[in-house]
Amino acid sequence: MTRAHNFGAGPAALPLPVLEQAQAELLDYQGRGMSLLEISHRGDAYRALHTEAQRRLRALLGLDDAFRVLFLGGGATLQFAMLPLNLLPERGRADYLLSGAWGRKAFADAGRVGQVRAVWDDDGRLPEAGEFTPDPDAAYLHLTSNETIGGLQWPEYPSSGGAPLVMDVSSDFLSRPLPVARLGLAYAGAQKNAGPAGVTVVIVHESLLGRSGRALPSYLDYGVHAAQDSLANTPPVFAVYVLGLVMAWMEREGGIDGAARRAAERAALIYAAIDDSGGFYRCPVPVAQRSSMNVVFRLPDEALEARFLAAAGTAGLIGLKGHRSVGGCRASLYNGLPLESARVLAAFMGEFARTSG
Repeated sequence: MTRAHNFGAGPAALPLPVLEQAQAELLDYQGRGMSLLEISHRGDAYRALHTEAQRRLRALLGLDDAFRVLFLGGGATLQFAMLPLNLLPERGRADYLLSGAWGRKAFADAGRVGQVRAVWDDDGRLPEAGEFTPDPDAAYLHLTSNETIGGLQWPEYPSSGGAPLVMDVSSDFLSRPLPVARLGLAYAGAQKNAGPAGVTVVIVHESLLGRSGRALPSYLDYGVHAAQDSLANTPPVFAVYVLGLVMAWMEREGGIDGAARRAAERAALIYAAIDDSGGFYRCPVPVAQRSSMNVVFRLPDEALEARFLAAAGTAGLIGLKGHRSVGGCRASLYNGLPLESARVLAAFMGEFARTSG
């Protein structure tokens, strides 16, 4: 088959070797006469791959034993509430940096749990040094490392002033290093950079477990999942398996450093196509804050955008329509997207501008 160039924002492209291995092992996992989809999560086969996925994640990100790695369901959206339930005391306050739609959703759900404060609120740019003052007494400082809709990405992670740094890293997870030395918690839906939909990775420092003092339902308590190694209930078995395959592929391809290098290469191709178009394509994001994961751009008018998207689809370039809330175009350049796909898109953009401008 001819594979499409998949620029979808998630679920997103997975590495072809990962898909091929999953296909080969689907019907008979390790000679057991059963698919992994049929094997008990309490059995030795799943426990081995579960443990190996945790080990690979720790190695890729340089996590020490003070961090717990949890594999949960519910997507990052569940974490918008689960996070403050676990980390925000009833008489405390959490600070949020709002840089787009996903940060605002997290902020809104946290406000249903306890007291929260927006210390920055602008979906057009990120704050420069000195434009917000972190509160060292805050229960935590939350940020969204990359906003998929607005195409904004923190080039460097800001100081949290001594409060625990908490990050939604869903859309640039495993594409660059985490600030492990000052990290309190990071969470990510896997379906963009790390695997299929269905598993959410939570990395939490053990000092934050039980921080809120709340009596929580068991599934909503990080401490319960940490104590039972993410096996308090049936985990998303197949999604964890594919996550492990993706990380094994990443190890072969140079780890986090290799992923960061490829991300920069893919993004540079598309931003060059925008910047060299003489204004035919426009990216609204400040250059220093442009995302390497989600490149957003506009054409001169909506009619041309519709023509562009239709022609791209005919050429096998899929998923380029911008989010429904903002329109325009968006190319998502996640870990599983081959560099060749970015080259093809850049060439297509150049030709479309030449013939339509």
